[in-house]
Amino acid sequence: MAITLFISDLHLSDSTTATESALIALLEDYSELDALYILGDFFEYWVGDDDDSAQIRRVCQTLAARAERGTDIYLMRGNRDFALGEAFAQRAKATLLADDEHVIDLYGTPTALLHGDTLCTDDHDYQAIRAVIRDPAWLSDMLSKPLQERRAFAQAMRQASKAKAENDPDNIVDVNDNAVEETFQRLGVTQLIHGHTHRPQMHRHQGGQRWVLGDWTPEHGAVIGVATPEAFRLQTLSLA
Repeated sequence: MAITLFISDLHLSDSTTATESALIALLEDYSELDALYILGDFFEYWVGDDDDSAQIRRVCQTLAARAERGTDIYLMRGNRDFALGEAFAQRAKATLLADDEHVIDLYGTPTALLHGDTLCTDDHDYQAIRAVIRDPAWLSDMLSKPLQERRAFAQAMRQASKAKAENDPDNIVDVNDNAVEETFQRLGVTQLIHGHTHRPQMHRHQGGQRWVLGDWTPEHGAVIGVATPEAFRLQTLSLA
């Protein structure tokens, strides 16, 4: 049976053993799988493809083993792992999607894949930061620093983000409807799939359907996208 999976916002780190185990279980449950699309924030942060942590090696092995079984694996950068590069993708035997938007023919339905942060145009503070960290010159300078310095910088950013979330649980601004409709029209699609906002649901717009994937946490599990030639649906996973 033809099946394609869509996941996002796993936020993998050395402390997310339950999430890593759930990913392995998911790939075992779907023994026949055409493709796996990872739509950003696969990792909690990414300091460069030269990171040699044991957890990253394990994840590479998990993805590469699945690719060797015939599943096409695609990686999209998110707002946390925006520095993901070709070297990591090659180790994981995956294809890195270079752009913020990627259009596919999903079993006959023209579909745009996004991480989702570009749709949150009302979050002016974040969009200003995004413009800086996505600048090639800034990224090149950051990746040129020693690995330990990059790790320390990422940890500081992670702590700041955690503190903000604790003070404001709804700190992720939702998408802007005008940005969504503009994306439908500009890309000529009838379906959008994205993550980032941590608000899994299906929305109907003038341009078509928008499917939002969920983040992965032991508290509420995860919500992924499952596509077949017949339909698209959201599936909830338990991380317990």
